[in-house]
This record gives sequence, C-alpha cells and structure tokens, in this order.
Amino acid sequence: MLRHTPKAVAAKADTEAGTKAKAAAGAAPATGNATTTGAQAPAQDEAAPQGRPAPRVLTDSELSRLLGEQQFGVLAGVRSTGHPHLSTVLYRWDAGERVLRVSTTADRLKARRLRRNPRAALHVQGPDVWSFAVAEGEAEVSGATTMPGDAVGRELLSLTPGFEDRAEEAAFLEQVVEERRVVIRIKVSRLYGTALDIPAQDGEPDRRHGPGPDPDLGPEPGRQLDGIAPG
Repeated sequence: MLRHTPKAVAAKADTEAGTKAKAAAGAAPATGNATTTGAQAPAQDEAAPQGRPAPRVLTDSELSRLLGEQQFGVLAGVRSTGHPHLSTVLYRWDAGERVLRVSTTADRLKARRLRRNPRAALHVQGPDVWSFAVAEGEAEVSGATTMPGDAVGRELLSLTPGFEDRAEEAAFLEQVVEERRVVIRIKVSRLYGTALDIPAQDGEPDRRHGPGPDPDLGPEPGRQLDGIAPG
C-alpha cells in the first residue's frame, strides 16, 4: 500500500498541472470564429476605421478658392519664447499676388511680433469643420497711414467693400489715420489643407465638404469684407 507522503502529493499536483497546461495549449481553435480576448483585442479596434472616409488633400486651386471664399482666419506668429501667438483676424486674399492682407494698428502685439520675426501662418476653416486651409509665408508690416488718402490708407480702403458715398469714404480714411492703422502683408510661399468627403447613405444626399467645384467663381458678394479687421 502506497503512502501519500508530502513529496508524493506535490509530485502528483505538478504532474496534473503540467497535463492541464498542455491540454489548454493544444486546444487553440484552428478557425477564426472564436472570440478574441486579452492582448489581441486591440487588433479588432484597429481594423474598425478601415471603412471610414479619409481626408482628401486639397489642390492649390481649391485652397486658393477656399481662402477667397472665407474672410475670418487665425493668424499665427512666433513669440520670443518660441510659442505661437494666435489671434483671430479678418483678411483679404489676393490670389494673383499670392498675398494675404490684414489690417491692424501700429501698436498692436501682432504687428510688433511680426516686425521682430516675420514667420507667419494663417489657418482658415472652410464652409464646415471638416475642411481647412493653411497659408504660410513671410510677413511685412507697413508704416502707419499718416494722411487721409495716402498709399497705406488706400490699401486699407481696398480691404473693404468700398463706399458709395464719398463723404463716408473720406471719413473712413480720416478714421484709419487717427487709429494709426497699418497693413500686414503675408507673401504666401506654401498652401496646404484637406477636406473630408462623406459618401451618401441610402436615401441621403451626398455630403461633399470643402470649396465648390468651379475654380472660376469668385467670392460671393455677401462674403466680402464688411469693414476693417479688428485689432
């Protein structure tokens, strides 16, 4: 008759544990129908976005048109610490000259920063949150307008829709002199941006984001600047 000594009991337990481990290892399913758990689970999550639309890179003409159709953007300069300095501005895009123009006053922070470091960028959102354009370049800041109707004053006037009443135009030119307004000109050297095209579902219209399809159309009359950019 065998005695169940502590050594015998331990050996038997080790043998049973090893047998169960081998059985578990050999029971791996040969097909892909089993539920995946543990460390392999993220693989299923990573595969999920494959059916979603990817952002579409906008062409140069689409980017230029987007800038022309919008009027508000976020102007980025560089602070002395290296961090970006951001401000929301009204702007005017000249596609022929590839120049962005922004009105501000001579003593505003954005003007002082750009005089010190001319690197600048303007981020402009498209007609929806899924499209945008970024224009990068070197900025120059004009001198302040000092006489009503001088060159800088006329340049500031070009950033407005214009005035039918000559008296209103004269008042505007006097006002920009009093405010010591200047023009920030960004000579654009790089344009980039994307749009997201969402394919139509059954019974739904196709949702295409970004600028319209006709590159020859100018800005809509209602989208023109209605005054001088704040700050």
